[in-house]
Amino acid sequence: MGAIPTDMRTALTIAGSDSSGGAGIQADLKTFAAHGVYGLSVITAVTAQNTIGVTKFEAVSADLVSAQMEAVVSDIGAHAVKTGMLANAAIVEAVAAGVDNLEIPWLVVDPVMIAKSGDRLINDDAVGAIKSELLRRAFLVTPNIPEAETLAGITIGAEEARREAARRIIALGAAAVIITGGHFPSPDIVDLLYDGRRFIEFRTERVTGRNTHGTGCTFAAAVTAHLALGHLLEEAVPRAQQYVAGAIRAASDLGRGPGPMDHFWDRSGRYT
Repeated sequence: MGAIPTDMRTALTIAGSDSSGGAGIQADLKTFAAHGVYGLSVITAVTAQNTIGVTKFEAVSADLVSAQMEAVVSDIGAHAVKTGMLANAAIVEAVAAGVDNLEIPWLVVDPVMIAKSGDRLINDDAVGAIKSELLRRAFLVTPNIPEAETLAGITIGAEEARREAARRIIALGAAAVIITGGHFPSPDIVDLLYDGRRFIEFRTERVTGRNTHGTGCTFAAAVTAHLALGHLLEEAVPRAQQYVAGAIRAASDLGRGPGPMDHFWDRSGRYT
């Protein structure tokens, strides 16, 4: 891995481009910058989307994904890496190989499957490859409830089912999993962390409003930024929750659907 200046922490996002700027590569890079982390990117797909939906997307070739990873990590290096939209199995396998070959230190897998609008972003083969190839290389996996259901193969209708899903995801090889609680109809959001030994609940106030485009990407990117900064996972999660909540509260009403958040809502850096 390439040399990194000691005074600058870096994080790499491997994800799809969101033309509306609210999710994907754009959200990740904004989040890294807001946390004082230098952001690197590997683009896996180009989407035509806005706050209403995804009208079209095209995946980048697996060879180009590998070349991008090699280019940035061999030269600049990355203290932590996050994955997002990985559209097909070939891309997943290329990322998994890159993680090994480039000796990626901290891998956060955000198993992006469906856009906020409900549009599907990956195929079934990609899901299978994530389960068989990527999760066993992950330090952390950050699925929401629907994504956890897909990875675990069960329906999550109650808290015990969510815990069972976490156990099944850990059994696939991940070191830790956070199943986010935004899809549970509760006054607060409770994100559940499981590391194979213990469950920890992180509770935060649910922020109302429609500007929630990219919340999953942003949460995972914030956790990745904290890992790059040297913070422990248990420190990173509540800080990432605070960051996302503030970004939702400060958002402007852009677009006709679920709008983007304000990733630079607090320039004082209190969330770091």
